[in-house]
Amino acid sequence: MVVGSGRGFRRGEVSGLRSYDVLVIVDPRLSEEEVAQLCGRLQESVGGLGGEVASVENWGRRRLSFELRKQREGSYVLLQVKAEPVAVREFERQLKLNESVLRFMTTRVVERRKKPAPAEPVPSPEPTAEEVG
Repeated sequence: MVVGSGRGFRRGEVSGLRSYDVLVIVDPRLSEEEVAQLCGRLQESVGGLGGEVASVENWGRRRLSFELRKQREGSYVLLQVKAEPVAVREFERQLKLNESVLRFMTTRVVERRKKPAPAEPVPSPEPTAEEVG
């Protein structure tokens, strides 16, 4: 059942920004400068969709366990994003269309609320040798 005015929200889904990790494997034939430019374009894309990029980590070039588009290596980039689910789906669609992106994986980061610290028990006074015996 869809609730709302046709915005794609599902029952029980709360509107608001959620945290995601987006790991992108970029074509290794791109130079470091071109990878940095691609990261900038990806950040702009997320911003244009109403999200925000918390951080970008370039993990560098790594060997793949199997070939992707005839490539044995790939440059790994991790984007930590805060966005609405609808914006993330659109961002993933844009990543699929980008020829420089070999593969990507989006993971939702569950932010656990911190429980209040339990009150420390008051230590009872230790019995002295005279009281025990």
